[in-house]
Amino acid sequence: MKKDVMLLTGAGQIGMAIARRVGYGKKIVVGDKSIENAKTTAATMNNAGFDVVPMEMDLSSRTSILNLIAEAQKYGEISMLVNAAGVSPSQAPIEAILKVDLYGTAVLLEEVGKIIKQGGVGVTISSQSGWRMPALTAEEDMLLATTPTEELLNLDILQPHNIRDTLHAYQMAKRCNEKRVMAEAVKWGTRGARLNDIAPGIIVTPLAIDEFNGPRGDFYKNMFAKCPAGRPGTADEVANVAELLMSDKGAFITGSTILIDGGATSSYFYGPLKPQE
Repeated sequence: MKKDVMLLTGAGQIGMAIARRVGYGKKIVVGDKSIENAKTTAATMNNAGFDVVPMEMDLSSRTSILNLIAEAQKYGEISMLVNAAGVSPSQAPIEAILKVDLYGTAVLLEEVGKIIKQGGVGVTISSQSGWRMPALTAEEDMLLATTPTEELLNLDILQPHNIRDTLHAYQMAKRCNEKRVMAEAVKWGTRGARLNDIAPGIIVTPLAIDEFNGPRGDFYKNMFAKCPAGRPGTADEVANVAELLMSDKGAFITGSTILIDGGATSSYFYGPLKPQE
């Protein structure tokens, strides 16, 4: 029997929390670079009554993305996309961050936008990190939003001499995600579909715990200690926002980014997290 299909990329805690919130009654195809992670998420959700199949998928590869979409379409029309795949500044070198988080996300949004069911909806996960980077020029924003995907990594602002370190690469990738969502939302709209972005702050996941124990661990711990909320967030709190964006209650929201960071960005600009001159 054909069902509406949710495409879930990234088998981590945030993606699974969102899928559990809005994926009931659908076929869920979960793709992850680690097939073991995809199988673990699928088993957890299947044991809770969902209908999930795992697939190996490399977000940095258009071919892999197209294979995932083709497999998902065997079960029915893709009506939902949840993109929670990516790598962090402590996990990967600059080149990998740009290829996965920036280029791969752009390709995924583009390809799903071509086939998303009429009235479908998608969310992608970026990061508060992109909000702490100085503003880009209007021209740079336009280039990140609209450059053909296969030319994105050739942009001058993304060349090695213009990227300071892995954190800067990550910030550029997440800024690009948000601009790309704006541009792609216009295209998705021709199918009556909506696309939005969520920019989480520090959310406790295995990936975040890697960061806490990495070279910038003290930086992250200080960040959530000095944000107005005074704590890190949970994957379920991100899912609360996704549920709004992906439901009829969010029907007038598209092309937007919602920042959910406990006020860390506010504190960075106007509070105790503000960098010392």
